[in-house]
Amino acid sequence: MAWFILIVAGLLETFGVAMINQLSVKRDWQTVLLLILGFGSSLALLSYALQFIPMGTGYAIWTGIGVVGGALVGMIFYGESKDWRRMIFIAMVLGSVVGLKLVA
Repeated sequence: MAWFILIVAGLLETFGVAMINQLSVKRDWQTVLLLILGFGSSLALLSYALQFIPMGTGYAIWTGIGVVGGALVGMIFYGESKDWRRMIFIAMVLGSVVGLKLVA
């Protein structure tokens, strides 16, 4: 269950990052509220998950999900580069996250 919570926390971090980008496009109170809710929920769930998962492993996985998610959201919704080299490095980060889960 803690691993599922950690994954949700990482996805909410990705949502928070997307709201930071959205805030640069449209400054309104709804975007600020979503940003606060996204990051707040993410940190609360991370805190819960770290009660059951080693801190180094949990934080690395949470950060990795946020990095990969943020990069993918940027490519899909904000027109960021889809260069094959960038995709390889994103896949390496994702592979590292999966590897940490397998050895933890």
